[in-house]
Amino acid sequence: MTQAPIPAPKFSSQRAARVAPFLAMDVMSAAAAREARGEGVVHMEVGQPSAPAPRAVIAAAQAALATGALPYTQALGLPALRERIARHYTETYGVTVSPSRIVVTTGSSAGFVLAFLGLFDAGARIAVPQPGYPAYRSLLNALDLVPAPLVLQDADRFAPTGSALRALHEREGLSGILVMSPANPSGTVIEPERLADLCATARTLNLRFISDEIYHGLAYGVPTETALRYDDEAIVINSFSKTWCMTGWRIGWMVVPDWLARPVERLAQNLYISPPYLSQVAALAAFDAAEEVETVRAGYAANRALLLDAFPGLGLGRTHPADGAFYLYADVSNLTDDSVAFCRRMLDEAGVAATPGLDFDARDGGHHVRFSFAGSNADCVDAVRRLKAWLR
Repeated sequence: MTQAPIPAPKFSSQRAARVAPFLAMDVMSAAAAREARGEGVVHMEVGQPSAPAPRAVIAAAQAALATGALPYTQALGLPALRERIARHYTETYGVTVSPSRIVVTTGSSAGFVLAFLGLFDAGARIAVPQPGYPAYRSLLNALDLVPAPLVLQDADRFAPTGSALRALHEREGLSGILVMSPANPSGTVIEPERLADLCATARTLNLRFISDEIYHGLAYGVPTETALRYDDEAIVINSFSKTWCMTGWRIGWMVVPDWLARPVERLAQNLYISPPYLSQVAALAAFDAAEEVETVRAGYAANRALLLDAFPGLGLGRTHPADGAFYLYADVSNLTDDSVAFCRRMLDEAGVAATPGLDFDARDGGHHVRFSFAGSNADCVDAVRRLKAWLR
């Protein structure tokens, strides 16, 4: 009798095993399951603007669809879009950038992959902020690179400093640094003087400098400056997702030094072929929607003010600086040291979905929770009402 073949064992690669779950997305899935049961949820777990893309963006996409042709483009993006992004730096920051240095990407996520692959060899150590966006660590781990936590301090307003970078480099032997301003989850904006010092320190230490600027345009009474003002060799990554409410369009960009443009192009050709044509056409129209963008930003400002006023009375503890973006990162150590269980209970018992701090900080995230105020003002009012009843 012929013996049945033994099934091959199923296992993932070591790279895949090193990638931690994205807890914000897990919370979103749990919230969706609750909604499927007919139970209400206030969504504060992900950085998802509730407003639609600007009208000009939708009209441009509809016009492109009407032609019936959605072709590949050049790997670095449509020339017209690259030129318009370059002009954005002149208009917004007074910084001159050649269109040849612009790389259009499939969201900022593709920009990070291209930057990491283009700049670093396997085993290189890159400083990343802690607390900070979790995908930085996961992408670095997946690419055989090493994230080195740059621990942010209350005394520094949870912004990185040149002295902290220098000390970390002495301990870890870094190859680069990644910073984010305005930051996720804290909302902290790095002051221009501190950003200049960070850029100068990185240059002195011969470290590659990557600046995540996807929340530029979403700040509340404080200036946001591009790293390109202080370091023309900085790699800047941005996106249309947040400021222009185009998350699902998956379109972003990089600014790279001249010497990096061709290596990144080769990588993009092979990894992605090109960014999506339809989203590129739509993104080109986004720059003509300044009035709508400002209306949305004003809505976030109102939500921020409402929550900053309400949270202390709810007993949710102190929040990190919320200078920009659309998050409050609350220290809830008076309530829990297990933010995952706390957020699970908050969803199950109050119908408010928020993200455990462990997504952003393996050290202190157990007693932090991130709340997104990218939804409507009515959602924020409802969240305060639900939390008040639950925490009482």
